[in-house]
Amino acid sequence: MSMPKLIIAVLCLGLLGFVEPASAATELSDLGWMAGNWTGVQDGIEMEESWLAPKGGSMLGVHRDIRNGRTVSFEFFRIEATAEGITYWASPRGKPATPFHLVESSGQRVVFENAQHDFPQRIIYWLAGDKLHAKIEGLLKGKPAAEEWSWQRAQAK
Repeated sequence: MSMPKLIIAVLCLGLLGFVEPASAATELSDLGWMAGNWTGVQDGIEMEESWLAPKGGSMLGVHRDIRNGRTVSFEFFRIEATAEGITYWASPRGKPATPFHLVESSGQRVVFENAQHDFPQRIIYWLAGDKLHAKIEGLLKGKPAAEEWSWQRAQAK
C-alpha cells in the first residue's frame, strides 16, 4: 500500500472510531491548569484549595473551610495516572479515599465519576477566566443533587 493510501486508511479508521486520535487521550500533565493555591468565600465560609502540579504520576490536593476563625471541614485528594487511566481519590475529613475515574476531559474541564458511590457520583473541575470551579453531583436519597464552588488564584505571600 502506498504511503498516501495508508494515511487515508488510518484517517478513515480514526473517523470510524477504530483508532483513537492522540489528542483524545488525556495525560496527567493535561490537568496542570488545576495547580496552584485557590481561595474564595461562600456563605460566610472562607475556602482554600491547593493543588500541586502533576509530577511523578500524581497531583496532590487539600481543601479547607474556615468559619469564624475555625476549621469546619477539610479534605485530602490526589489524582493518579495508572495503566487503567486517571483516577481522582477523595478523602473527606481524612476518611478512607474513594476513587472517581476520569470519564471526560476537554481543554480546561475534567469530569470524574463513580456511579457506585453514595454521593457524589461525579466530580467536575473547570477553569473559567481566572476562577477555578468545582461541582459535585449525583443522586442523594434518590433525588438529583449538586453543590458548586469557585475560587480565585491566591496572591503569593
